[in-house]
Amino acid sequence: MARWLPRSTDLTRFCQKLNRVKTLEDDMMETSFNRCLSTIDLTLLGIGGMVGSGLYVLTGTVAKEIAGPAVIVSFIIAGFASLLAALCYAEFGARVPKTGSAYMFTYVSVGEIWAFLIGWNVLLEYMIGGAAVARAWSGYLDSIFNHKIKNFTETHVGAWQVPFLARYPDFLAAAILLVATAFISFGAKVSSWLNHVFSAISMGVILFILIMGFVLAQPKNWSAQEGGFAPYGLSGIMAGTATCFYAFVGFDVIAASSEEARNPQRAVPRAIAFSLGLATGAYILVSVVLTLMVPWHTLDPDSALADAFYRRGYAWAGFLVATGSICAMNTVLLSNLFSLPRIVYAMAEDGLFFQVFSRVHPRTQVPVVGIVVFGLLMALLALVFDLEALVQFLSIGTLLAYTFVAASIIVLRFQQHKGDVPAPGASSRPNAEPHEGPSGGELKEYESFSDKLHLVDRDKSKEQREPGQLKAAFEPYLEFLSDFYPDPPGTPLPSAEHHPQHLPDAEAQLHDVAPLRRLAALGLARLLWLRHLAQQGEPAGAAGPACQRPLRGVPGRQPGGEGASSPAQLPACHRAARHRHR
Repeated sequence: MARWLPRSTDLTRFCQKLNRVKTLEDDMMETSFNRCLSTIDLTLLGIGGMVGSGLYVLTGTVAKEIAGPAVIVSFIIAGFASLLAALCYAEFGARVPKTGSAYMFTYVSVGEIWAFLIGWNVLLEYMIGGAAVARAWSGYLDSIFNHKIKNFTETHVGAWQVPFLARYPDFLAAAILLVATAFISFGAKVSSWLNHVFSAISMGVILFILIMGFVLAQPKNWSAQEGGFAPYGLSGIMAGTATCFYAFVGFDVIAASSEEARNPQRAVPRAIAFSLGLATGAYILVSVVLTLMVPWHTLDPDSALADAFYRRGYAWAGFLVATGSICAMNTVLLSNLFSLPRIVYAMAEDGLFFQVFSRVHPRTQVPVVGIVVFGLLMALLALVFDLEALVQFLSIGTLLAYTFVAASIIVLRFQQHKGDVPAPGASSRPNAEPHEGPSGGELKEYESFSDKLHLVDRDKSKEQREPGQLKAAFEPYLEFLSDFYPDPPGTPLPSAEHHPQHLPDAEAQLHDVAPLRRLAALGLARLLWLRHLAQQGEPAGAAGPACQRPLRGVPGRQPGGEGASSPAQLPACHRAARHRHR
């Protein structure tokens, strides 16, 4: 029986494989996707992922049931907390311009098993969240037509009374998901253009809400007669913050799209910052307008903004608000369907999912198989399932993903480079070539992330510095001084007949250099040597012989000979010696 039990070495090897990290390619800008997205495209994608149904529904729900007018403070605190998480995504998105978002960031820094768990968390989050938004979109559109769609479906199809299933099949929600899937499969540029259209309409409606809302604002709605500004106290504000925090979860679509950005090192951090700032400002200002238009305790949680305009006598404004809400939910659907297949593609490319999902269409340059399959699955969820209970679990997955991304940043900052600790026998091979990668049918070799991570467009030949060691901004321009540093003490003076072998090359290189630049180089090199002696604590007289030693790469100049120098060209110590001789 004991022989069937696994050995300790086998268990150790298995655990090591579970915790191995992904090795990145040397050229991380190389991709099978189409790098066509600019900073504006990524910013609008982030805004579309964050400013959705939450702006039209969540504000009224939190204001009436949780925090009152202090929902404004809740959004401020939630926006700051989201900013901290967004900074982690921005740093990783600039360092690792690969698709996969939290899955990829966890894989390259923490380990394979954790990346697998985070990847499936994110997949379920996008699938359930997208299906829930589709059902909300269907319900909002149905409410405009006095629930005629719902009544027609229940009459001709029937109503269900089955646990975990919807009361009736929502064909409208499934249809909008299928249409969005078709547009997403046409390519990143088409998806971005469609998102631009819906985002522009949504932002125009938000601007209309703010202008009309401030015109109709009544400060007495924050007075003590209506319950005050914070009727539920600090506990209500913090409870509202916990709910409002998940209104900002859409910014990770920018990190998931970094492999399709033209310049991810600059575009991803800027797009995350711009989109999060605009979304936070929109939530705060809309909350101010909503609670000033009507008393907070009379809000309709299902359609707070449209109901507020209707009660103030502007029923026509309710249709504009409904149009804006539908466009905003369209952008959320596009963001979910845009990110989900790319995370599936990253997992399939790493061997953690079916390989068929790693295929990229040669013309549209998008993972069409993943888009179609998961678009159909999302439509099926929206068609028959009751998602209200499952949506409550989305917060757990989001919190877990944010936690692992933040932990990955800590691991990245404090992970020791393997090159810092010499391995046994390393002295015999100081210039050993790094492993070039797998050959033929060999498996990938996974090493520490810090060994392979390079910033985009960074030259690998540059010197690596430890944290805290700064680099002068003018250092790259002083490379021409590498041949002018003085020789160490004790080096014999070269004679005029026996110059070093590299002197002809140096003379050839300096042939076309202006005399002023040569004098500046010589003077700077001597000043650096004097500074070096002063730091070592040697007396000033010790610099005398150093002044008489020539510089490497410059021929010796003999007094009175062909290369004699004038007094104006001699260093200060030589001029002083000649003066004493006279």
